Amino acid sequence: MHFKILTVALLLLVMNGCKAKNSVEEPVEVVAKQVLSRVVGKANADVFAFKYVEGQGNDAYSINVADGKVVVTGSSPTALCRGAYDYLRNNCHSIVSWSGNHINIPETLPLVDKTVQSPFKYRYYLNTVTHGYTTPYWDWERWEKELDWMAMHGMNMPLIAGAHEAILYRVFENLGLNNNEILDYFSGPAHFPWNRMGNIGAWDGPPPASFFDKQIELNHKMLTRMKELQMEPIVHAFAGFVPKGISRLYPDEKVRELGWGGFDEKVHILSPESDLFVKIGKMYIEEWEKEFGKGKYYLADSFNEMDVPLSDDPVIANNELAAYGEVVYKPIKEANPDAVWVMQGWTFPYHRDKDGKLFWTPERLNAMMSKIPDDKLMILDMANEYNALFWKIDYSWEMYKGFFGKQWIYSFIPNMGGKVPLNGVLDFYASAPKQALQYENKGQLIGFGFAPEGIENNEVIYELLSDWGWRTDEINLDEWLEMYSKARYGAYPDKMKQSWDLLRKSCFGTFTDHPRFRYQFRPGPGGSGSVHQSDTFEQAVQLFLQCAEELGGSELYKYDAIELGAQLMGLRVDEKLHSAGTLKKEKRYAAYEEAIADMLFIDRLLASHPNHKLQNWVDLARGFGSTTAEKQYYESNAKRLNTTWGGGVNEYAARTWNGLIGSYYAKRWELWLEAEKENRKFNVLEWEEQWIQSEYENETIPFDNPIQELLRSLSE
Repeated sequence: MHFKILTVALLLLVMNGCKAKNSVEEPVEVVAKQVLSRVVGKANADVFAFKYVEGQGNDAYSINVADGKVVVTGSSPTALCRGAYDYLRNNCHSIVSWSGNHINIPETLPLVDKTVQSPFKYRYYLNTVTHGYTTPYWDWERWEKELDWMAMHGMNMPLIAGAHEAILYRVFENLGLNNNEILDYFSGPAHFPWNRMGNIGAWDGPPPASFFDKQIELNHKMLTRMKELQMEPIVHAFAGFVPKGISRLYPDEKVRELGWGGFDEKVHILSPESDLFVKIGKMYIEEWEKEFGKGKYYLADSFNEMDVPLSDDPVIANNELAAYGEVVYKPIKEANPDAVWVMQGWTFPYHRDKDGKLFWTPERLNAMMSKIPDDKLMILDMANEYNALFWKIDYSWEMYKGFFGKQWIYSFIPNMGGKVPLNGVLDFYASAPKQALQYENKGQLIGFGFAPEGIENNEVIYELLSDWGWRTDEINLDEWLEMYSKARYGAYPDKMKQSWDLLRKSCFGTFTDHPRFRYQFRPGPGGSGSVHQSDTFEQAVQLFLQCAEELGGSELYKYDAIELGAQLMGLRVDEKLHSAGTLKKEKRYAAYEEAIADMLFIDRLLASHPNHKLQNWVDLARGFGSTTAEKQYYESNAKRLNTTWGGGVNEYAARTWNGLIGSYYAKRWELWLEAEKENRKFNVLEWEEQWIQSEYENETIPFDNPIQELLRSLSE
């Protein structure tokens, strides 16, 4: 079935003109105008006039200019905000981004008359682990900015943490577990996503008890704003994982152990035959809704990247899978018959059995879903670029026949761990979703979105993908990149076009699962990085930097130039580290020293970037603490996630951040080199732990003119 853009006349036919108010008694037009005012300022927002009409079907908006106003008519607050942003970006060369906004509304308003309807009921955003790699210590000020970003980009279904731990604490307490038994279950806050999915137990935890109260307070603010914006958040439910102390209360209960990621500690999950599974699951929903009001979409993943304990008999195994599915859904249904169980679909194409074969065969997945009504289960098909570009297998929606009639959302995972290096195939992102929209057996495809593990990186990708929530045909990337550059930098000189052409053939023409630099791994000879490296990329960076004279007045150009330059310099550091291992002693030492000096240059260069700084991360974490000890605990937990992580997950996030490069990566190489010169052992594990536990002190002095310094360094 082909979706078509509605004409203005058709849109008016399917919308009624009542000025309905949302559930918190704030007019929809006012809510949208408040978002716009926060983002672009009141004076710019006053150029827009919003008209809300209650729609039938998927969200839609229309834009026209009349009497000196940009009139946006829309069917929801996010549709109104998206309509305003459509005009700002495509008609006024303006942009709203994580690294800053460029707003440029001319005195004479460009004329436009257009209507757009989304082919999707939901535009989904975020990933369970985004709340580890990016948001674990966000305060309300930062969350308000992100919710505004979502609204402007038309997103209406965020996956949030939802104060899961605070509610779970209450449930365990109501069961009769004591405080120590409950706290023994929880990891550190930055590791909560994996605690929620049952990957890890109490690693780097528990947090201070005050953290749970702060979760509740923050979640109330978030949910209130989401309700105003008519967003449908996905929140966590109970997935069967319990504290070890549960055996004290229920000594006859069947509890299975699961392991993940090289951790010695096992997690404990209740059997699908367990009445206690259903009891706790129901208690959880009831407690959550008593605190926050009625929910609808509840996420529960019982076997994320983990082996499922099944019988060797295929028939019995399928019955066990059906029982697991039923027991997870049953308490959700009993507590809220209108609720929908949400599952992350990442593990289905990812997980292999001990023989390397796909564990989640169509037969197994169908069995697991078999006892759930079609409209009560929603699959987040998260990683379409992985199927196509990395695993090189069929798309999950093809493999599983449109997920056997269940509701599903088409999505991407453009980033793992919040890694900064530019990465991803722009041409693929510009065209791929059209295949799913046109798939004859797509079933209940109700949404589109993106589920990055970490955000505030690779901004061009998210700007591109957000457009897919409001279209049905592939994006002409040549035209789109011209629009993007004018919106972001104010102009599109020929060298910028040449640079984008080469970036599309290099870093934005390749998909790397985990792009990391060699210098971010533990010191020693050998080894290599995985960041895209080619002459084409270097040419692209040089051309981009040659636009400095024309675009140097643009802050966003400066930030992107710094990011590109830091990536190119990082590749040169890796080359020096690689060659150093082949040299004789004195020359080897000199080569390592030169590489360390370059790391420190990159560190100083990134001090002028608004996002890529350890200081931001540390400040947010320490902000959650009320005492010196609490502040240090939160800082250490946040730094651990970005470095040693735990188990066998070391250096997963690998951020190229000012402060992290200088005080951690470069310093680690420096101390290792000193030990090499003195023929002694450097206890790297002990030093890493000491760094994690210490208070970060930012000693970087930014360059007065970072672009000039970058050009000088690259020319040497």
